[in-house]
Amino acid sequence: MFSIEDLKHKAFQQIDSRSEEIINLSKEILMNPEPGFREVKTSALVSKKFSELGIPFRSGLALTGVKGEILAANPGPTLALIGELDSLIVNEHPFSDSETGAAHACGHHCQIGMLIGAAIGLNTPEILSTLSGRLVFMAVPAEEYIEIEYRNSLRTDGKIEFLGGKPELIKLGEFDDVDIAMMVHTTSTESEGQLCLSGTNNGTVAKKIQFIGKGAHAGGSPHLGINALNAASLALSAIHYNRETFKDEDTIRVHPIITKGGEAVSAVPADVRMETFVRGKTIEAILDANAKVDRALKAGAMAVGASVNIQTIPGYLPLRQDRF
Repeated sequence: MFSIEDLKHKAFQQIDSRSEEIINLSKEILMNPEPGFREVKTSALVSKKFSELGIPFRSGLALTGVKGEILAANPGPTLALIGELDSLIVNEHPFSDSETGAAHACGHHCQIGMLIGAAIGLNTPEILSTLSGRLVFMAVPAEEYIEIEYRNSLRTDGKIEFLGGKPELIKLGEFDDVDIAMMVHTTSTESEGQLCLSGTNNGTVAKKIQFIGKGAHAGGSPHLGINALNAASLALSAIHYNRETFKDEDTIRVHPIITKGGEAVSAVPADVRMETFVRGKTIEAILDANAKVDRALKAGAMAVGASVNIQTIPGYLPLRQDRF
């Protein structure tokens, strides 16, 4: 009968013996970043590794997710280890894709390496013969809440219902057979070789905004138009003037971008698009800040005689970690 320390040592030996393979997998994912619900290459790499390890799996879950599983010798609960497939879009990142701007600025390439490393370490007869329950290895899509317009199009087409990968997998029932789920994430702090339990994370709602004005020739007859870009500019200022009303302890974050500023420089902008997140520590704080943002958006439109369409999409709930 092996002790816990013996089992750990055997798992570590397995991982160390294939460390170069694990690192190379992470590097390959780093150099081929794919945003959420587009992780075709990354998903294929995970599927290939599961096949090589002899781990039964299903792919194409929530479009690109992969779920492998192995059974221990004895009955018991199901533990899911989770790794995230997707990248961000950060053009300035040193390893960003030159065409898409996608980049693994949040370290998800390391997560997949850790997921496969854990599978390598645990998927041995000596270890499985002493464990109880079932081990599930889940490579999940679309953690980063970006490309809202694209994801909305997937929802319109009936391909997804939720804009995040884990909520979509929950809806599909892929977590119904999971008793415990855990994930390891990289950190930007200098703590090499250290493991820690993270703190809290803000919850968020995403917002898509369209300001609708009236087109006119910007040089010849601007007075005949209604400038939707001016409406957006006023709305941004109104949002900023509300910042002093946000309590420090609520950690409110509102960070809008304009994704479309007009059609042509010679025309009064009649269609201007904006996206933003409203983040906060509690649901109550998020709802309060969101109401202020909506008020500012409507005020900007009203001031110049434009109209505004506001779509608010639930994102993630606030995370409140227990500490042990």
